[in-house]
Amino acid sequence: MSTNLKNQMKEVMSLAWSFVKRNGFSMSEALKCAWANMKLKAQMKNKIVKFYFQKVDGTMREAYGTLCEKYMPTVTGSDKRAKNDTIQTYFDTERGEFRCFKKANLLKIA
Repeated sequence: MSTNLKNQMKEVMSLAWSFVKRNGFSMSEALKCAWANMKLKAQMKNKIVKFYFQKVDGTMREAYGTLCEKYMPTVTGSDKRAKNDTIQTYFDTERGEFRCFKKANLLKIA
């Protein structure tokens, strides 16, 4: 098995396990959500992606986001904040700002 595939599987399993512990998901639900998050992140690195997630207040949000550098403004300065593995940040192309959502709240990728 290649090293890249092992690392990807390790990331999916650790994300799924965190969904089970923190959010009370079944392992099946957690794996589906973890794979959806991995696919979303991979797609956002190449293009603008339409996806849906549940906001903290319970409403559903449609978002168009990317992680591709050609669609984002240049970032200046350094970010000294601690990284949070349960949050996915993205550049919202509609609002022109960086946004984030809880990975466990991802509903679907359009």
